[in-house]
Amino acid sequence: MNFLQTALAFIVCLGSLIIFHELGHYLVARWCGVKVLRFSVGMGKVVWSRRFGPDQTEWAVSALPLGGYVKMLDAREADLGDLPPEDLKREFTRQNVWKRIAIVAAGPAANFLIAIVLFAGLYMHGVEEPTSKISVRANEAAVPTAAWSAGLRSGDVVTAVNEQPVAVWSELRWNLIQSAIDKTEARIAVERTGQGRFTFVLPAAVLATLDLEGDVPGKLGVGVARPAPVVQEVVAGGPAARAGLLKGDLLLSVDGTPVADGIAFIDIIRAAAGKTVQVAVRRAGQELVLPMVPQAEQAKTGKGTVTVGKISAYVAQLPDMISVPSSPIAAVGKAVARVWDTCTMTVKMIGKMITGEVSLKNVTGPITIADYAGQTARMGAASYLSFIAFISISLGVMNLLPIPVLDGGHLLYYSLEVLTGRSVPERFGEIAQRLGMGLLLTLMLLAVFNDVARLL
Repeated sequence: MNFLQTALAFIVCLGSLIIFHELGHYLVARWCGVKVLRFSVGMGKVVWSRRFGPDQTEWAVSALPLGGYVKMLDAREADLGDLPPEDLKREFTRQNVWKRIAIVAAGPAANFLIAIVLFAGLYMHGVEEPTSKISVRANEAAVPTAAWSAGLRSGDVVTAVNEQPVAVWSELRWNLIQSAIDKTEARIAVERTGQGRFTFVLPAAVLATLDLEGDVPGKLGVGVARPAPVVQEVVAGGPAARAGLLKGDLLLSVDGTPVADGIAFIDIIRAAAGKTVQVAVRRAGQELVLPMVPQAEQAKTGKGTVTVGKISAYVAQLPDMISVPSSPIAAVGKAVARVWDTCTMTVKMIGKMITGEVSLKNVTGPITIADYAGQTARMGAASYLSFIAFISISLGVMNLLPIPVLDGGHLLYYSLEVLTGRSVPERFGEIAQRLGMGLLLTLMLLAVFNDVARLL
């Protein structure tokens, strides 16, 4: 069932974004008076098609689902000697350079526009997210964490990072990642209950050394603050009930290891299948120690089936959540800013991968995208729409890279034409196309390799 859901989520995500991208090219081409011969979703052999409209444009579905294209009347691709003069006027290369630039740029622009629309809708609706209240680990492998050394403490509510207001966890995480990419210090303003407001600094030297893959705040020692580990329900007849655990008990430690929150308790219990553990609790002001044997059960994970311990009890673990809807104008403004920030961060990451400052392991392909599409779809509509918006931005940025065969490569040719007054020589364009195709295939192979390596 999960596989089918993942496959469907992936197809809907990528298919819709390809359609919007190609519609951008199509609509602007029609607006500029260029004749469109075919609109294809997918690449390769056409498996289904129908003709519509005054120009009898062929609307097609092709065999390879990763991609799409708009085929315009183009003298570089066919002999147009027999065409009537009125059709020749609508041939692509006969248009002035600014029209050609507009047509090519319309695809990425459509991706950015749909991302703005999705984010604006989410901001107007209001998305429930964890607040910016944090938990801070003191040590990692006997070494103080960066957050602890800077002075941050569990229970602090972050209000700003580098003077950028922060209200929810995603904004805090985003700002920390940007500081890590820019290799600049992160000035974190917090409110501490009963003590007032403080500002702490995570040094640039620390952020510059972070591996940007995975949980960046976690590598600094920062996590989402979760409630105290209070037992919410005990299932009759289970290991917890037999040991005497009751609803309302506050969990203190397991075998002397302090329990910070419900997630930490669950992790300890899962690792103790079939073993006797001493669970310390506080009940009605008194501390008790309850011997308990977690029941061994089989559970499926991303790495296969493993044995885990369960005690048939439920512990509080959800963080404080907040949902703040925005007015339409504010929502659009926030959406535009979010798209711009994502674009600049993506470009910086690409630049750092080229210079070797960031690992090429961060290049992801269709398998990882499909996995995240499935995960976010299972999390709910808001998470899935946010993911689609992020992928749309990524597609827009990738298509603007100055690589021949991509939109950015064509924009580079036309920019040179604007500067020199002459079009790029045909022979040069052919060589560049071959090199660009080789580079694109190399990137695709690297992305698939990274995807498989993550799965293994």
